[in-house]
Amino acid sequence: MKLSQFKYNLPKELIAEKPAQDRDASRLMVINRKTKKIEHRLFPDILEYFDDKDLFVFNDTKVFPARLYGTKEKTNARIEVFLLREINPDTRLWDILVDPARKIRIGNKLYFGENDDLVAEVIDNTTSRGRTLRFLFDGTHEEFNKVLHKLGNTPIPDDLLRIRDVIPEDKERYQTIYAKNEGAVVAPTAGFHFSKQLMKRMEIKGCEFAYVTLHSGLGNFRPIEVEDLTKHKMDSEEMHVNQENANIINKAVERGSKICCVGTTTMKAMETSTTITKKIVPFDGWSNKFIFPPYDFGVSNCMVTNFHPPLSSMLMISAAFGGYDLIMDAYKQAVAEKYKFLTYGDAMLII
Repeated sequence: MKLSQFKYNLPKELIAEKPAQDRDASRLMVINRKTKKIEHRLFPDILEYFDDKDLFVFNDTKVFPARLYGTKEKTNARIEVFLLREINPDTRLWDILVDPARKIRIGNKLYFGENDDLVAEVIDNTTSRGRTLRFLFDGTHEEFNKVLHKLGNTPIPDDLLRIRDVIPEDKERYQTIYAKNEGAVVAPTAGFHFSKQLMKRMEIKGCEFAYVTLHSGLGNFRPIEVEDLTKHKMDSEEMHVNQENANIINKAVERGSKICCVGTTTMKAMETSTTITKKIVPFDGWSNKFIFPPYDFGVSNCMVTNFHPPLSSMLMISAAFGGYDLIMDAYKQAVAEKYKFLTYGDAMLII
C-alpha cells in the first residue's frame, strides 16, 4: 500500500480542542468487519458488545511531563526542550528535541526554572532537531525526577498546541486512569474513554483485564516521508510484557473469548510479543513494529481506537485491522456525522 492512500480531508473544526466533561461521554462508532455494518453509539454502550470472560488489554504506560521551557546562556533566548528518553540515569543523559534548533550548539548551556533550578549542557547533535543533553544536577535520581516533574509541562501533541495553550485539565486527562509505568511522551489516547465507573461495570459483567507496557514516543506523529510504506522505519519504543499478563491473554485465546486491544500502541505491543503459534510471550526490550495493510493479526479480535490524523501510522494500524476500504469509508462517515477527531476526540470499536 502507498502513503497517499491514507489521505483524507479533516476539517479543523472537527479536531477536539479539549476533553469531554466525563471520560466516557464520547461518541462511539462501532464497525463490524463481517457484516460491514457501521453503528453510531455512545461510549458506555461498548458493554453491549462484550460478555463474561471477554478480555480487554490496556497499555498501562504513564506520560511524564516531557516539555520544558528554558533559556539559552548569554542570549537568554527562549528554548523549548522536549525530552524523548533517558539514556543514562547515572550521568543524567537524555535524548531530546529542541526548538528553535538552529540556535543550539554543542557546549551551550540551557537554564530551566525561574531561579535556574536546572541546568543542562548540550553534548551532541544527532539530527537536525535532535540533541543529547547532560543535566548538571548533584542530587539523587529521585530528587532529579522531582525537579523534572516540577518544571515539566504536559506534552500534549503539537496539533493541539497550535489550537490552544495547555490547560489545567491536561495534567489529569492526558493520562489514562490505569497509567502506572512512567516513560511515555505520547499518551495511549484510546484509553482516555475508560472511566472508573465504566471499568467497574465491565468487572461486574465479568470482563477481564490484562496490561502491557509500551512507552509511546513521538515516532507516532513523525511524518512518513516515503510513498512506499515498506521503506518506512518506525522509531523504536521501549515495551514490557510480563508472564502474569501473558498468561491472562493466552488463557483468553484458549477459551475463544473476545480479546479487545485498547489502542494502537497496545496492538503494537501485542503483535511484537506474539509467536507464530498465536501465543503471547513475556517481552522486555524495544519494538519498532510498523503495521499497515495487509497484515495478519495474531491474537486480538476486537479493537478500540480513536480517529487519527491523515497519513498517520495509527490510521494504518486501524485500516490493517478493520480492512482498508471499510475503515476509510468509516472515516468519511465520521466526517459527515461530525465526530470529533484526534487526541481528545471520539472513539471507534472494531469487532
